[in-house]
Amino acid sequence: MEKKEDVYRTVDQPSPEILYKDKKSKFYAIVHPIATEEDVKPIVDGLRKKYHTANHVCYAWQLGTSDPSYRANDDGEPNNSAGMPIYGQIQSFDVTNVLITVTRIFGGTKLGVGGLIQAYKTAAQMALENAKIATKIIKSQFRLKFEYPEMDKVMRIIKQKNLNVVSQKMELDCELIISVRLSESEEIFQIFDEMQHVKTTLVD
Repeated sequence: MEKKEDVYRTVDQPSPEILYKDKKSKFYAIVHPIATEEDVKPIVDGLRKKYHTANHVCYAWQLGTSDPSYRANDDGEPNNSAGMPIYGQIQSFDVTNVLITVTRIFGGTKLGVGGLIQAYKTAAQMALENAKIATKIIKSQFRLKFEYPEMDKVMRIIKQKNLNVVSQKMELDCELIISVRLSESEEIFQIFDEMQHVKTTLVD
């Protein structure tokens, strides 16, 4: 059986802000951790307030692991001259659940589309090089329901397989939620599923 890819790369905290200059234009770039698309607007709005003289706050983000979604925003720069070069660096560094912002303060000299692409790409690359990128494990969660006499058997497997118990309810009817590494989830599910008197379901 093919081993599922169950790790991804991301950041846990915003990277230090870096400054890239080109023909007196200033490009301030930061990598931000995000969990949902709703996280993006407050960050971008905050940068507009911080840099009230900025002409553009361009960005790109990506969310998810198996089927990621993304967006790139040029914020008034020529089409595909800012957001997509930033997104290209997200792909190049193979990170997800991140937003990269590049705030530009115009220096009086036009860079042209080629110059803009290079500047936004370089600023995003420098921000990623300065970010602390962490590798995370993707996990599945299962709910196990059983009666108290089954407790020993269930706990023995949890100990043997070194599984993580997320929550537990120990009464006459017991319920455990366990966390399992994605690549091992089919095997673990099968073990519990084949046990009599244990009901195993996947937690969404």
